[in-house]
Amino acid sequence: MSDSAPSFLSPPLTLDGLPGHDIRRLHQISVAIFMQETEAFGVTPVQYAALQAVGHQPGMDQRTLARTIGFDTSTIAGVIDRLEARGLMQRNASAQDRRVRLLTLTEAGGALLAALVPAMLQAQQRILSPLPETERGEFMRMLAVLIAGHRTVEDTPGAG
Repeated sequence: MSDSAPSFLSPPLTLDGLPGHDIRRLHQISVAIFMQETEAFGVTPVQYAALQAVGHQPGMDQRTLARTIGFDTSTIAGVIDRLEARGLMQRNASAQDRRVRLLTLTEAGGALLAALVPAMLQAQQRILSPLPETERGEFMRMLAVLIAGHRTVEDTPGAG
């Protein structure tokens, strides 16, 4: 047996510098920072996104929420279940279509969302903190270009 890499890996690839790997690592870091900053609230980044989206557009349906925050509808159903169990969000039947459930925050959900904002903003600052302030806007601009350029890509497997 040879200790050398198989010929299909010549020259050997490293993960560092591959955009997909680096973006995945940055995502892991951003989630860890968010969880550290918001630990007292017991909310995940996806739960925060759901609370924020529904708080800004009360009465949206589950499918619209999923599309708004970039998750599949089955993942969002579980997120809503957990928020509803905590008394933070509620589902109400639509008057136009009883099969559609419209989402609103409860009073407790609105209060939690308001209390979360400073910690969430601190997390955002920490995520960008390794970059000089003069480069943060450019980084965010480039992220927006990448996201907009891939709008046609379907929800990614394992996103939730």
